[in-house]
Amino acid sequence: VIYGARVSLSIGFTTVLFAFFGGTILGAIAAYWGGWLDNLIMRIMDVILGFPSLLLAIAIVAVLGPGIRNALFAISIVTLPAYARVMRASVLSIKEMDYVAASQALGASRLRILLTRIVPNALTPIVVLSTLGIASAILDAAGLSFLGLGAQPPTPEWGTMLGAERNQVFSAPHLVFFPGLAIMLTVLGFNLLGDGLRDALDPRLNH
Repeated sequence: VIYGARVSLSIGFTTVLFAFFGGTILGAIAAYWGGWLDNLIMRIMDVILGFPSLLLAIAIVAVLGPGIRNALFAISIVTLPAYARVMRASVLSIKEMDYVAASQALGASRLRILLTRIVPNALTPIVVLSTLGIASAILDAAGLSFLGLGAQPPTPEWGTMLGAERNQVFSAPHLVFFPGLAIMLTVLGFNLLGDGLRDALDPRLNH
């Protein structure tokens, strides 16, 4: 179980890393340039959000084939819209700030303003979402592995352990109990960390 934490946590962090950068780029471009580009990106995100995340991930892996890499890709795709929408909302509010207008008046290019003035100040909600997203990614990866679509035996991933030993739940319950407990405690820990970061980084909650 302890060794399996390496695989499960790697899946969580890698998935969030891809979704973080992809969502940040798409959300920032959509909000700052607006127009047809904003509509196109957001409509694609809406289509992805229209499906239950785990079911869409199952469909993607079913097409690509089972395996840990395809599971990573599928989970990244289904979590991407949340990051893009949060980043878009953050950029929309920040681009109206006075310091952005001052940079425009000084002749800074739109790309420079976006990269140096807007994006760094818009990352706070994304950082909080990323912490919570690790917990969701671990759960989704465990679900895919449990169904035989994610990590394959003998890879020691928590969902794979649950799936392989589910028939032994009555004769050897510890084989199912401890991987399940590890998933529960890890998800709970990242959720509490995300709540703590939100409270610490959101000035409105400090008053």
